[in-house]
Amino acid sequence: MKVTSPTVNTVLGPVPADDLGVVSVHEALLSVVPGAEHAYDITLDRAEIFEILAKKLTDFRNAGGQTIVDSTGMFHGRDLRLYEALSRSTGVHIVASTGMGPEENLGGYFLTPQTNPPTPWPAERFADLFGKEVTEGMVVPRVERRGAAGLVATTATRGGMTPTDESLFRGAARAALATGVPVSIRYGVDAVTELQLVLDEGLPADRVVVGDLDRTEAVAAGWPTAVAERGAFVAVDHVGRNDDDAFIRDAERAALVAELVAAGQVDRVLLSSNAVGVAKGHPAYELPYAHVQTAFAPLLASHGVADGDIQQILVANPRALLTVR
Repeated sequence: MKVTSPTVNTVLGPVPADDLGVVSVHEALLSVVPGAEHAYDITLDRAEIFEILAKKLTDFRNAGGQTIVDSTGMFHGRDLRLYEALSRSTGVHIVASTGMGPEENLGGYFLTPQTNPPTPWPAERFADLFGKEVTEGMVVPRVERRGAAGLVATTATRGGMTPTDESLFRGAARAALATGVPVSIRYGVDAVTELQLVLDEGLPADRVVVGDLDRTEAVAAGWPTAVAERGAFVAVDHVGRNDDDAFIRDAERAALVAELVAAGQVDRVLLSSNAVGVAKGHPAYELPYAHVQTAFAPLLASHGVADGDIQQILVANPRALLTVR
């Protein structure tokens, strides 16, 4: 019987999971607000964008990073040919994502009721859409399909989940169940309740990462611990953002991670910075992709987190999440 080693979907095809190395699990390469590509004052010089991103990815690689997860989903600038060229040039594995959300960021086609009586898109339609981006390849609009998505990413509305948001969450879970890739959710108002929507579809908790758990309200509510106790991954994913009262600061993030480690939840923690390599149509967010390993890892050590636990968080945990099952 042929035995195959576990793999992860990257833009250049499946790679052995053991080759991922240090992973930054929630970043953006090219981030374009939908519609900005048509604005008269927005330029999209692909050669210039390539040079900027190649420099940032090379810096990440030189700092010990080996894999970047672009979690922007389908319609926020995802450029598969660009990402393929960047991965070949820099040697950094790039995992791209399918998915979309929240509702306010969806294109009109996905918001237009096409039933009688009118209803939001059902979960099964989103599941089919996202699933095909894994099994048949991610869409280059009106042109072709290319490499398989390695992640289904979706986000809830900050003011409270809409019926379309619920369809997105349930559809993402169904697509993950059918294809073996994980789901990344960013909660709207209640991380635990919204995680449960995904789990209700039968997706194992260890196939889900809950993002935005370093929001001030999330920490105050105890949601990082609650999510970890349910078996899902806790994403402390705005490391380096220290000027926004909606989020805790890095010192508090380090204390939070140390608490989770002390509680025996080291295998549930993921770290990233939500850095944006090139932003179009929204403010730039200049933070090195290597910030977690160069600046935050030493801070974790100063809070008593052992080197072995830091490696678990940077290498083993994202490998376990991203491995196709």
